[in-house]
Amino acid sequence: MSNQNNCALILALDLETREEAFAMLDRLGDSIEWVKIGLQLFTAYGPDFVREIADKGYKVFLDLKLYDIPNTVAKAVQSIASLPVQLLTLHGSGGSEMLEWANKARADHAPNLNLLAVTVLTSMNETQLRELNIKATPEQQVIHLANMSLNAGIQGLVCSSLELCPLRARFGNDPIIVTPGIRPAGSSADEQKRIMTPTAAAAAGSSYIVVGRPILKADDPAHAAHAIQAELA
Repeated sequence: MSNQNNCALILALDLETREEAFAMLDRLGDSIEWVKIGLQLFTAYGPDFVREIADKGYKVFLDLKLYDIPNTVAKAVQSIASLPVQLLTLHGSGGSEMLEWANKARADHAPNLNLLAVTVLTSMNETQLRELNIKATPEQQVIHLANMSLNAGIQGLVCSSLELCPLRARFGNDPIIVTPGIRPAGSSADEQKRIMTPTAAAAAGSSYIVVGRPILKADDPAHAAHAIQAELA
């Protein structure tokens, strides 16, 4: 199944320090529109760092993968509602009640925010699922969690690109689907186990691809970002 959505590039700003992050953004300039802030930088620098990134004109994907009792997650979503964030992750495996509470908090406090349910981490394979006593294959588990999350009102999903085709076949074009584990041809897989190239992910129906090290470690990060944008176009 080919589903050529407009697929956008998100830079995974997975760096050690605020200074490194801003130095990288200075090198990238307007070659990227979206920045993913993960646990490392958010834990170190907090909400002010999110505001600083947004003040530079970037759209923010806050990747915190919230997972707790329903009330705690709802309160966290309420707190994040005051920040300039367009996309926020929480774990689909937190269950339907947690997801519903989170979505109600979003609707009440930040109706323009999109919540994304993380299905199965791209670093996980069937062996790791067995360790968790999950008998399903990664694809089966992704579809199960996707179905529960979307039924709970969540706007989108995070999955590996290998699950894109079955998800689009089942749920159509409406859900936002963000795919990490994207590696341009010839780059290292690192610890990711379920990966795909930008072109293949876009063709399979990804809404956003997340790319980190192939841009961050490039000799010319802006050129690397532009090359991926060109692939997507």
